[in-house]
Order: sequence, then C-alpha cells, then structure tokens
Amino acid sequence: MEKKDLRIFIRMQKAQFNKEELERMSVPITNRLLASPRVKSAKTILMYYSLDDEVNTHNILNHFLNEGKTILLPAVLDDKNMELRHYEGPQDLVGGFFHIMEPVGRLFNDYPSVDVAVVPGMAFDSRCNRLGRGKGYYDRMLPKLSNAYKIGMCFDFQKLPGIPADEHDIKVDEVI
Repeated sequence: MEKKDLRIFIRMQKAQFNKEELERMSVPITNRLLASPRVKSAKTILMYYSLDDEVNTHNILNHFLNEGKTILLPAVLDDKNMELRHYEGPQDLVGGFFHIMEPVGRLFNDYPSVDVAVVPGMAFDSRCNRLGRGKGYYDRMLPKLSNAYKIGMCFDFQKLPGIPADEHDIKVDEVI
C-alpha cells in the first residue's frame, strides 16, 4: 500500500473506537513508557500533546513534571516548520496551527541535550519505520535531536507489517 492508503486505513481503524476506549487502551502503553529505563534516566524529554485519536499523553506530561524532568512540546510555525517550547503545565497550552494544543512556554534551542523524543505516528512497523500524518514535521525535526533516543507510541492496530520508507523518513529506535 502507498502511504496515503495506509493513512486512510489507520483512520478507519481508529474510527472503530470512541475517545474513552482509546484513553483506556492508552494506559498500558503509557505505563510501559514510564517503566522504560531510558525514560526514567532522561532529564529532557520531547513529548507530544495527544489528539483524541492518539495514545493519550496528558497524564504522563504531568507525571514527568512532578519528577522534575524538562518537558518539551512542539509548536507548529508554518506549513513546513515547528519549534520546541518548554511545557510547565496545562496553562502553557493554546490552540495552534492545526487546532492542536501547543505550548507557549519558553523557546528551546539546545537540541543535543534532548535525551528522549517520544513521537506520535499514524503507524509503525517492525523495522521502526514511522508513518506520520504526511507533512514531514517530525522528519525535519528529529535529525536535529542528535543525541535523543526516539520512541514511537501507538495502539496495537497501528503496528503494520511494513511501511514504505523514503530516504528522508526518520526511523524511531523503539516502538511502544
């Protein structure tokens, strides 16, 4: 299948579940993330503020803050670029470029200091290829995070046998 067709397929899979079911299905996934030795030892973590159809990250953001970790969230600047901003609580969020809640905290530019990057995806495969939403934001951002261990998070139905990958597509190091 082509990437476009895979995105349609995954959207159809997601549509079978309501928001509450997806939130319930998120718990074991986020528990595995919290148990990860790399995440436990990380000082600076790039996260994402989940949409209703993604693995819910809202509670773990607060968990990380309570542990004293530096939390970063992406903010979309335009149709090609995003930047990283500090997240210090829900008061830092506003509706952004694609009506996604984004941070308005301090700008973050010390990319090599990011220990872990937790990234969403429409789908992942066994070779750690990631299928995004098609705009390439993470494929442009992740190479800047030269020292970050990249973790993809998804529901079981988002794990596919294979995803077509182009030379510019950035793999993750692990999929939870």
